[in-house]
Amino acid sequence: RIKASGLKLRFCTNETQATREQFVRKLQGFGFDISVDEVTAPAPAACRVLRERGLRPHLLVHDDLIPEFAGIDTTNPNCVVLGDAADNFTYANLNEAFRVLIGLENPVLISLGRGRYYKETDGLKLDVGAYMKALEYACDVQAEVVGKPAKRFFESALAELGVQPQEAVMVGDDIENDVGGAQRCGMRAVQVRTGKYR
Repeated sequence: RIKASGLKLRFCTNETQATREQFVRKLQGFGFDISVDEVTAPAPAACRVLRERGLRPHLLVHDDLIPEFAGIDTTNPNCVVLGDAADNFTYANLNEAFRVLIGLENPVLISLGRGRYYKETDGLKLDVGAYMKALEYACDVQAEVVGKPAKRFFESALAELGVQPQEAVMVGDDIENDVGGAQRCGMRAVQVRTGKYR
Protein backbone atom coordinates (compact mmCIF):
# COMPACT_ATOMS: atom_id res chain seq x y z
CA ARG A 1 0.00 0.00 0.00
CA ILE A 2 2.86 2.38 0.71
CA LYS A 3 4.22 2.01 -2.82
CA ALA A 4 0.77 2.42 -4.33
CA SER A 5 0.33 5.67 -2.39
CA GLY A 6 3.32 7.19 -4.18
CA LEU A 7 5.37 7.52 -0.99
CA LYS A 8 9.04 6.60 -1.23
CA LEU A 9 10.02 3.46 0.65
CA ARG A 10 13.36 2.13 1.89
CA PHE A 11 14.05 -1.06 3.81
CA CYS A 12 16.76 -0.31 6.39
CA THR A 13 18.17 -3.49 7.86
CA ASN A 14 21.02 -4.46 10.12
CA GLU A 15 20.90 -7.93 8.55
CA THR A 16 24.46 -9.27 8.53
CA GLN A 17 23.81 -12.99 8.20
CA ALA A 18 22.77 -12.78 4.55
CA THR A 19 23.41 -10.75 1.42
CA ARG A 20 20.89 -8.15 0.32
CA GLU A 21 19.81 -10.57 -2.43
CA GLN A 22 19.09 -13.30 0.14
CA PHE A 23 17.28 -10.79 2.37
CA VAL A 24 15.11 -9.65 -0.55
CA ARG A 25 14.25 -13.24 -1.54
CA LYS A 26 13.17 -13.93 2.05
CA LEU A 27 10.89 -10.88 2.11
CA GLN A 28 9.52 -11.70 -1.34
CA GLY A 29 8.66 -15.14 0.06
CA PHE A 30 6.50 -13.35 2.65
CA GLY A 31 4.73 -11.48 -0.15
CA PHE A 32 6.66 -8.19 -0.11
CA ASP A 33 7.16 -6.40 -3.43
CA ILE A 34 10.80 -5.41 -2.90
CA SER A 35 14.02 -5.24 -4.91
CA VAL A 36 17.68 -5.11 -3.86
CA ASP A 37 17.99 -1.43 -4.80
CA GLU A 38 15.38 -0.60 -2.12
CA VAL A 39 17.53 -2.00 0.71
CA THR A 40 20.04 -0.10 2.84
CA ALA A 41 22.30 -2.54 4.70
CA PRO A 42 25.54 -2.37 6.72
CA ALA A 43 27.82 -4.49 4.49
CA PRO A 44 27.69 -2.15 1.45
CA ALA A 45 28.22 0.79 3.83
CA ALA A 46 31.30 -0.95 5.23
CA CYS A 47 32.60 -1.61 1.71
CA ARG A 48 32.32 2.11 0.91
CA VAL A 49 34.35 2.96 4.04
CA LEU A 50 36.97 0.33 3.19
CA ARG A 51 37.39 1.64 -0.36
CA GLU A 52 37.42 5.31 0.68
CA ARG A 53 40.14 4.71 3.26
CA GLY A 54 42.17 2.01 1.50
CA LEU A 55 41.50 -0.51 4.28
CA ARG A 56 42.02 -4.25 3.92
CA PRO A 57 39.79 -6.09 6.37
CA HIS A 58 40.06 -9.23 8.37
CA LEU A 59 36.42 -10.34 8.10
CA LEU A 60 34.68 -11.85 11.09
CA VAL A 61 31.23 -12.12 9.53
CA HIS A 62 28.67 -14.80 8.72
CA ASP A 63 29.73 -17.07 5.84
CA ASP A 64 26.61 -16.09 3.87
CA LEU A 65 27.63 -12.41 3.98
CA ILE A 66 31.07 -12.90 2.37
CA PRO A 67 29.76 -12.26 -1.21
CA GLU A 68 28.94 -8.65 -0.19
CA PHE A 69 32.71 -8.10 0.18
CA ALA A 70 33.62 -9.39 -3.30
CA GLY A 71 36.29 -7.17 -4.80
CA ILE A 72 37.59 -6.00 -1.41
CA ASP A 73 41.28 -6.79 -0.82
CA THR A 74 41.60 -8.87 2.36
CA THR A 75 45.32 -9.62 2.10
CA ASN A 76 47.56 -8.34 4.91
CA PRO A 77 44.63 -6.89 6.92
CA ASN A 78 44.92 -3.42 8.44
CA CYS A 79 41.49 -3.46 10.12
CA VAL A 80 38.77 -5.82 11.33
CA VAL A 81 35.17 -5.86 10.07
CA LEU A 82 32.79 -7.45 12.52
CA GLY A 83 29.27 -8.61 11.73
CA ASP A 84 26.81 -11.08 13.23
CA ALA A 85 28.98 -14.11 12.60
CA ALA A 86 26.63 -16.45 14.52
CA ASP A 87 28.39 -19.83 14.85
CA ASN A 88 31.62 -18.25 13.59
CA PHE A 89 31.86 -16.37 16.91
CA THR A 90 34.23 -18.97 18.34
CA TYR A 91 37.07 -18.26 20.75
CA ALA A 92 39.59 -18.99 17.98
CA ASN A 93 37.94 -16.58 15.53
CA LEU A 94 37.52 -13.80 18.09
CA ASN A 95 41.12 -14.27 19.19
CA GLU A 96 42.30 -14.05 15.57
CA ALA A 97 40.45 -10.74 15.17
CA PHE A 98 41.97 -9.58 18.48
CA ARG A 99 45.47 -10.44 17.25
CA VAL A 100 44.97 -8.49 14.02
CA LEU A 101 43.81 -5.43 15.95
CA ILE A 102 46.38 -5.59 18.73
CA GLY A 103 49.15 -5.95 16.14
CA LEU A 104 48.24 -2.69 14.38
CA GLU A 105 49.80 0.65 15.29
CA ASN A 106 46.43 2.35 14.70
CA PRO A 107 43.80 -0.37 15.09
CA VAL A 108 40.54 0.09 13.18
CA LEU A 109 37.48 -1.93 14.17
CA ILE A 110 34.45 -1.53 11.91
CA SER A 111 31.24 -3.05 13.23
CA LEU A 112 28.24 -3.67 11.02
CA GLY A 113 25.99 -2.98 13.99
CA ARG A 114 25.97 -2.66 17.74
CA GLY A 115 22.78 -4.46 18.66
CA ARG A 116 22.71 -6.32 21.96
CA TYR A 117 20.42 -9.14 20.90
CA TYR A 118 17.82 -10.16 18.36
CA LYS A 119 14.88 -12.53 18.28
CA GLU A 120 14.81 -15.81 16.39
CA THR A 121 12.10 -18.47 16.45
CA ASP A 122 13.93 -20.33 19.24
CA GLY A 123 14.40 -17.21 21.39
CA LEU A 124 16.72 -14.25 21.89
CA LYS A 125 20.34 -14.42 20.68
CA LEU A 126 23.40 -12.29 21.32
CA ASP A 127 24.01 -9.75 18.55
CA VAL A 128 27.23 -8.28 17.21
CA GLY A 129 27.37 -5.52 19.85
CA ALA A 130 28.42 -7.91 22.60
CA TYR A 131 31.39 -9.14 20.56
CA MET A 132 32.22 -5.60 19.44
CA LYS A 133 32.43 -4.52 23.10
CA ALA A 134 34.76 -7.43 23.90
CA LEU A 135 37.19 -6.41 21.13
CA GLU A 136 36.92 -2.72 22.06
CA TYR A 137 37.85 -3.56 25.65
CA ALA A 138 40.64 -6.01 24.82
CA CYS A 139 42.26 -3.72 22.23
CA ASP A 140 41.45 -0.35 23.84
CA VAL A 141 39.85 0.82 20.60
CA GLN A 142 36.48 2.39 19.76
CA ALA A 143 34.56 0.63 16.99
CA GLU A 144 33.18 2.57 14.04
CA VAL A 145 29.58 1.41 13.62
CA VAL A 146 28.32 1.53 10.02
CA GLY A 147 24.89 -0.05 10.56
CA LYS A 148 21.96 1.15 12.62
CA PRO A 149 21.95 3.26 14.84
CA ALA A 150 24.85 5.14 13.20
CA LYS A 151 23.89 8.55 11.86
CA ARG A 152 25.84 7.83 8.67
CA PHE A 153 23.64 4.78 8.01
CA PHE A 154 20.43 6.82 8.17
CA GLU A 155 21.95 9.66 6.16
CA SER A 156 22.82 7.14 3.45
CA ALA A 157 19.23 5.85 3.34
CA LEU A 158 17.88 9.42 3.17
CA ALA A 159 20.29 10.27 0.34
CA GLU A 160 19.21 7.16 -1.57
CA LEU A 161 15.58 8.31 -1.18
CA GLY A 162 16.41 11.91 -2.02
CA VAL A 163 14.62 13.31 1.05
CA GLN A 164 15.50 15.38 4.11
CA PRO A 165 15.28 13.89 7.63
CA GLN A 166 12.16 15.89 8.51
CA GLU A 167 10.41 14.38 5.45
CA ALA A 168 10.96 10.77 6.55
CA VAL A 169 9.55 8.38 9.14
CA MET A 170 11.38 5.30 10.40
CA VAL A 171 9.25 2.33 11.49
CA GLY A 172 11.02 -0.35 13.51
CA ASP A 173 10.92 -2.77 16.42
CA ASP A 174 14.18 -1.74 18.13
CA ILE A 175 13.93 1.30 20.41
CA GLU A 176 17.67 2.04 20.25
CA ASN A 177 18.83 0.97 16.78
CA ASP A 178 15.70 1.87 14.78
CA VAL A 179 13.85 4.57 16.69
CA GLY A 180 16.75 6.19 18.56
CA GLY A 181 19.09 6.15 15.57
CA ALA A 182 16.50 7.73 13.30
CA GLN A 183 15.60 10.39 15.85
CA ARG A 184 19.26 11.35 16.36
CA CYS A 185 19.40 11.89 12.60
CA GLY A 186 16.42 14.27 12.74
CA MET A 187 13.77 11.83 11.55
CA ARG A 188 10.47 10.95 13.15
CA ALA A 189 10.19 7.33 14.25
CA VAL A 190 7.52 4.81 15.22
CA GLN A 191 8.15 1.68 17.26
CA VAL A 192 6.05 -1.38 16.44
CA ARG A 193 5.17 -3.92 19.11
CA THR A 194 6.37 -6.97 17.20
CA GLY A 195 9.74 -8.62 16.68
CA LYS A 196 12.23 -7.34 19.25
CA TYR A 197 9.74 -5.23 21.15
CA ARG A 198 9.52 -6.30 24.82
